[in-house]
Amino acid sequence: MRPALTVLAAVLLAVLPTAIAPAAQAAQAAETLPLTEAVAQLPVAAEDRTGYDREQSFGGWIDTDRDGCNTRMEVLLAEAVEAPAVTGRCTLAGGRWYSWYDTWIDGPHGLDIDHLVPLAEA
Repeated sequence: MRPALTVLAAVLLAVLPTAIAPAAQAAQAAETLPLTEAVAQLPVAAEDRTGYDREQSFGGWIDTDRDGCNTRMEVLLAEAVEAPAVTGRCTLAGGRWYSWYDTWIDGPHGLDIDHLVPLAEA
C-alpha cells in the first residue's frame, strides 16, 4: 500500500468508531440478538381492521410494461425453476416452482405470490 493510503487508512480506522452516533451503535447491537429474544421483544396489540377494504387498499394486478403479463405472472415467470409455457395474452401452463417452505409446486395455480403477511396487516 502506498504511504499516503496507509496514513489515510490509519486515520479512518481511528476516527470512524467515534463518528458513529450512540443511537446507531445501540440499533446495531439490537440486530445481534438471538431470534427467540428478538421475537419476544415484538409488541403485541389487539387486532384493529377499522377502515380496511382490500379493494380500496390494494386493487388488482397491473401490467406496467403492457406485454399482457400482470405483476403476478411476471413474478411467476421470474421465479420459476422450470419455466411454464406462455400462450395468448400471458396464460401460463405447466412450470415448476420451489417454495420457501421446502416444497415443490407444479403449475401456477398452486401459488399465491401476493403476500406472506395478511393484507389487512400490510
